[in-house]
Amino acid sequence: MSDDQWFMAIGGHQVGPVSRDDVVTNLRNGTIDGNTLVFGPGLTNWTPLKDVPQLATYMTGASGARPAAPPPIVPGRRAHEIDFKIVGSEMQFVEVELDPGESAVAEAGSMMYMTPGITMETVFGDGAQQKSGGVMGALLGAGKRLITGESLFMTVFSNAGGSGKQQVSFAAPYPGKILAMDLKQLGGQLICQKDSFLCAARGVSIGIAFQRRIGVGLFGGEGFIMQKLEGDGLCFVHAGGTVHPLDLGPGQTLRVDTGCLVALQPTVSYDIQYVGKIKTALFGGEGLFYAALTGPGRVWLQSLPFSRMADRIYKAAPSAGGSRREGGSILGGLGDLLDGDPN
Repeated sequence: MSDDQWFMAIGGHQVGPVSRDDVVTNLRNGTIDGNTLVFGPGLTNWTPLKDVPQLATYMTGASGARPAAPPPIVPGRRAHEIDFKIVGSEMQFVEVELDPGESAVAEAGSMMYMTPGITMETVFGDGAQQKSGGVMGALLGAGKRLITGESLFMTVFSNAGGSGKQQVSFAAPYPGKILAMDLKQLGGQLICQKDSFLCAARGVSIGIAFQRRIGVGLFGGEGFIMQKLEGDGLCFVHAGGTVHPLDLGPGQTLRVDTGCLVALQPTVSYDIQYVGKIKTALFGGEGLFYAALTGPGRVWLQSLPFSRMADRIYKAAPSAGGSRREGGSILGGLGDLLDGDPN
């Protein structure tokens, strides 16, 4: 085995080989924790990460520990058992490996590539309903997606069988990180912003989560309704920039920019609060409201919301009055004239 070749047990699946840097990245993103089983150089058996000296040094402390990970094989899962590999650092994609008869569901337009044995099917609803659900089940799933502003349809990618394992990959829409979320380990449910879902094992339901407080709907930035991922399978969500997971204790409160919230467990209370001062609201540049998150539970935050990045790009565009001049550059105007740009 190579000196930098590691394996991880995530959601009952063996992931690897990966480098030590990949293990550290997953640790810091909250995909794994100190209780995650790993195998690598110098080990004779699967070992909790916290007991491996060369990896334990990267842990942030006991306060960031998550509940114990499940054993490598998790029986009784209703959703399809899929294997996966997340590739890249800033512009990531996830490659899903499907055994014969297995399927994955994804939003339209997220597929990057697939091997010849993969078949595609457009379904009405969220892709989680079985045939026994009938027309009413499909209508209910489609209605949920319509309320969240998504398409009425999803795409199912399947390995029809007869040709061994097949692969299909899904790419992130903008720079950031892809997080593998095992709903079985998270209690069967995850609340996330509506644009963060990328793909999931078939059997995961993509529905809606109504916020009880009307202020969340009016001023929350993500709307009155957020997405609810429900089931016991693996799902993948995307966040912009760097992802920062936090565990909130009972009654512990955290105030964050509304756009920086990626996902939270249902046990976390989510409310909107006014910044408190008119001058700060008008001239502070941080908006009128922020999100107040109260534990217990885990939340995932992103450092670069897509709305913030899009706003900066729009303001810098010449058609919106922006220019390519760097602030404070005395050669900026001359450079524009030489390039034929009068703005």
